[in-house]
Amino acid sequence: MSDVADHYHRDNLTETILNALAEAGVDPAKLTVDDLAPLDEFHIGGRQATRDMIELSGITPAEHVLDVGAGIGGPARTLAAACGCRVTGVDLTAEYCATATELTRRVGLADRVDFRQADACALPFEAAAFDVVWTQHMTMNVADKDRLYAELARVLRPGGRLVSYEVVAGPAGQAPHFPVPWADRESISFLESAADMRRRLEGSGFRVMEWQDRSEAAQTFFTRLLERTRGEGAPKLGLQVIVGGGMKAKTQNLLRNLREGRVGVVLLLLTRS
Repeated sequence: MSDVADHYHRDNLTETILNALAEAGVDPAKLTVDDLAPLDEFHIGGRQATRDMIELSGITPAEHVLDVGAGIGGPARTLAAACGCRVTGVDLTAEYCATATELTRRVGLADRVDFRQADACALPFEAAAFDVVWTQHMTMNVADKDRLYAELARVLRPGGRLVSYEVVAGPAGQAPHFPVPWADRESISFLESAADMRRRLEGSGFRVMEWQDRSEAAQTFFTRLLERTRGEGAPKLGLQVIVGGGMKAKTQNLLRNLREGRVGVVLLLLTRS
């Protein structure tokens, strides 16, 4: 998994983010969750996608949520602020966890949100430890899907919920054009079809409550994003701050992959038997 972690690693990430915020006119000493949204909700649909997941999942203040593949913590902070719940985030990339912890402290949510470096296929938690498991755009970097889904089921209490928003292999049956945001080459991209994902999840003890194809909405999102940046370059607060250069090409490739049916996007809610 080190190749995947290396893909996301960036030296001095916390400092880079704080500097970008200051350059954009945001005081790093007085941060709010909303200030960070253009940076840390770096998945298709941005903050609205997280809100859609919150609405679908029905998370309550009494519940403990595990965010697997938490990145720098944007969705975890949004969850805690919007639902009042406790959130534990895990990510493979050490720098992401350190940055997530610092940003969470700065927005005043350290009492409800914490982060740990961990492999999603070997989670460091007891069985049935969580009420909800949450994933956003992380399964495409995991090769062993059966082991991943078994781990998600293991740490989720019986009757608990899995809410996921994921990129999948598209109906065209062709490999994506690279680079894309989650991979600069095919060797660290592990897409599966929506049908295979559903079969594996059900085989791991999950029952499907809701399954939505969000591919068309994803195309609309990226089309509008590229239109907004045409002629202006990348916004000061955007994904390029987190992952470095080449974001325009990666975004264009992802939109092309969506249009050609090489990738798709699904939003789903499941319960553990």
